Amino acid sequence: MQAGTLYRNVVWYLKAKKEFTKDGYAAASKNFNPNDLEKVDIKNKSFMITGSNSGIGKAAAVEIAKKGGKVHMVCRSEERGRAAQQDVITESGSKEVIFHQLDMSLPRSIQRFAQTFLESGEKLDVLINNAGCMVNQRELTEDGLEKNFATNVLGTHVLTTSLMPLLQQSQQPRVITVSSGGMYVEGLDPDDLQMEKRAPFFDGTQSYAKNKRQQVVMTENYAKLYTSVHFSCMHPGWADTPAVQTSMPDFYKEHRWSLRTPQQGADTIVWLAISDAALQNKSGLFYQDRKAVSTHLPLAWTKYTPQVETKFMQKLSDFYDQFKNLPPSQISHQLKEFTLSCLHDQLGAVPGMMGN
Repeated sequence: MQAGTLYRNVVWYLKAKKEFTKDGYAAASKNFNPNDLEKVDIKNKSFMITGSNSGIGKAAAVEIAKKGGKVHMVCRSEERGRAAQQDVITESGSKEVIFHQLDMSLPRSIQRFAQTFLESGEKLDVLINNAGCMVNQRELTEDGLEKNFATNVLGTHVLTTSLMPLLQQSQQPRVITVSSGGMYVEGLDPDDLQMEKRAPFFDGTQSYAKNKRQQVVMTENYAKLYTSVHFSCMHPGWADTPAVQTSMPDFYKEHRWSLRTPQQGADTIVWLAISDAALQNKSGLFYQDRKAVSTHLPLAWTKYTPQVETKFMQKLSDFYDQFKNLPPSQISHQLKEFTLSCLHDQLGAVPGMMGN
């Protein structure tokens, strides 16, 4: 291990033990303003949350639905997503919870979904990019894309970019991307986005950290490109979620007693999504526990030039163009399925209208 990498890892771990745990949340929450979330009216606002069938995504869905927001839950698994939808309806008492099935690793499917959503007449005020994965063996999707990159980075980019025309029609639209403190140990390398150079020594944790750095860069650049939308990204801290348990079993075993609850992990997501206070800060910032923080550790050598950022964003744009062609017949079929799905969800919320 190189000295610079060792230094970054040590500094990061010391920071994480102090700030990312449940004790870190308890300390930070002493400075929260309770009025930020209590005195908000979101009854006429619509929220889309990807990866909301469990963990912090589901916790965010519950909190937003409780406060009256219409929630669109976007999940990969039909079975787990439908079950989570019913949980959110039950826990929140809201009937305005809609389920959508979507695999965020498939850019063509994402574009079809987004186009269908745009044509459905639904509004969208806030997009929460929460879906993510940490695949510990290098796997390729059916499109030949490395799965972590496809889900965490390209999928996020395709959905955000495709829904931008609809978001820009809203008043004070927002996009929140759930990143990770793991990004602190990685810089930006636009020449190896899919870990091809490291294929023989593939490390899922490193791939995930690189993806999370890339999400930070995307957020900063979106803020410059789409000035009518408020962008932010955030670190939820170390939270006790099914994803952590399955993707990082050794980490979970060692740190499980210090992990945050999903609700604590979701707190800053909800704050960024609905509070007026969040809009007082400029667009494009990175947050931890309701506070904008630096995106680099001191003396960590993770910074990059504007030229490197531009190269990275151009490559994302090229990927987007590669997968953007949608036959009209597919869009029409997707719109029909989308409409029936929404009708099913809305009628299912009325007792006696549909089966269990």
